[in-house]
Amino acid sequence: MTPINPFRKLPIGIQEFEKLRTEGYLYVDKTAFVYELVSTGAAYFLSRPRRFGKSLLLSTIEAYAQGKKELFKGLALEKLEKDWTVYPVLHLDLNTQKYDTPESLTNVLEENVQNWEALYGASSSEIGVARRFQGIIRRACEQTGRRVVILIDEYDKPMLQAIGNEALQNEYRSTLKAFYGALKSMDGCIRFALLTGVTKFGKVSVFSDLNNLMDISMDDRYVEICGISEKEIHTYFEEDIHALATATGLTYEETCAELKSNYDGYHFTENAVGMYNPFSLLNTFAKKKFGSYWFETGTPTYLVELLKLHHYPIEELEHIVTSQPVLDSIDTASTDPIPVIYQSGYLTIKGYNKMFENYTLGFPNREVEQGFFKFLLPNYASVSVSKSPYQIQCFVEEVMAGKVDDFFERLKTMFADIPYELARDREVHYQNILYIIFKLMGFYVQVEYHTSRGRIDLVLQTQDYVYIMEFKLNGSADEALVQIREKGYAAPFAKDSRTVYKIGVNFSDELRNIQEVKVETGK
Repeated sequence: MTPINPFRKLPIGIQEFEKLRTEGYLYVDKTAFVYELVSTGAAYFLSRPRRFGKSLLLSTIEAYAQGKKELFKGLALEKLEKDWTVYPVLHLDLNTQKYDTPESLTNVLEENVQNWEALYGASSSEIGVARRFQGIIRRACEQTGRRVVILIDEYDKPMLQAIGNEALQNEYRSTLKAFYGALKSMDGCIRFALLTGVTKFGKVSVFSDLNNLMDISMDDRYVEICGISEKEIHTYFEEDIHALATATGLTYEETCAELKSNYDGYHFTENAVGMYNPFSLLNTFAKKKFGSYWFETGTPTYLVELLKLHHYPIEELEHIVTSQPVLDSIDTASTDPIPVIYQSGYLTIKGYNKMFENYTLGFPNREVEQGFFKFLLPNYASVSVSKSPYQIQCFVEEVMAGKVDDFFERLKTMFADIPYELARDREVHYQNILYIIFKLMGFYVQVEYHTSRGRIDLVLQTQDYVYIMEFKLNGSADEALVQIREKGYAAPFAKDSRTVYKIGVNFSDELRNIQEVKVETGK
């Protein structure tokens, strides 16, 4: 067995390459990708979910461009690079600000431009941050005799935070479009450029003029540039796996399987290996405990706002088939939340149809799937964020104990106070709440769904009970029971020793809640 080092330094939250290397943190060597990127092209764009290592990647490139050879000792790049040429670097990080006013973006750009002008000078003829940025690039190139390296982290943060506020989005789009336009207009002075973000805004947005950027987000060559692969886990983290196994009482094989089901499964092209979420993985190894670490750092509210704004049926998230152009970029005027959810890392590529060039999407792993539905519940149902986990626990306990009446009384509370603005889409809203609740219960009891728009047929199975449910809207509970009998929903359980409950439920649009529940026992 691999010996365990109790003082092992895992780089949780470390985004600066120099700090990571000089202070003895473990580093998963991505420098071969860095060398290939810098030596074979000029201007790139990379989209990856949050906490996936984008900031560390940019910091690594910055150290490389500054010629800090000593930081790369023992890494792949040390052997690949011969010249170690020093280039001027302009590094812009947009992740540090809350963007809620037009000035908040302008102030960040202004601060960075001023710092660069202190190094490379300014010109009174240059008006506005975009023109001044162009001038800085030109002067940095002229003064150093080297073309400039430009690194922009979280380029899309202002746009994402302004989702739902069209006026502010237009303001940000106009500012950023002009600012990033310098990358094209000053192309002759730029040695290398990389923009990273969670999403890619296209069409009439910030990238519309940047046709010189190569998008490597769905490029087979760079699928492993961020995140951790299966091979890398066993290369760098063997002792951590053994330590985790000891702490959790699992075997080595069980621990590997649990890590895989919780944190693996991100696919950035149709043929790519699955990538593990590095943030969740490192936290699991450090704390020697499985948890939803990625979700604990916050899920963006814009995802829920998009789903609710467009009255999106939640069940459809689990069987999406779409094309690359849809996944590839986001139009700020679009009504489709799927590209944003995909690019944010909550959905990933699960399959590819070569004939039709279509992608099948799904949740990458258990952490994301469970976390996403936990996050959705208080945003759809009448339950607070703090009480949401307890409510699911109660549901599960009631189902396990055969307490049908208690279960449906609790369910009624979830449907209380549905906002009147949802009147025209109550049907979808009812269905979304039910789907979220039963999905969350499915992590603890066996749940089978047979869904279509307007109704949910559901089978819940526990050790002692089988619940067969049929839901109606503006019908009757009797109608629902008749359907259960006529369709033979209970037939598969005819020889089952468990107690079988057939349950008919009717929703009333007038009451905006469950109107009637009828229960039959027996097969």
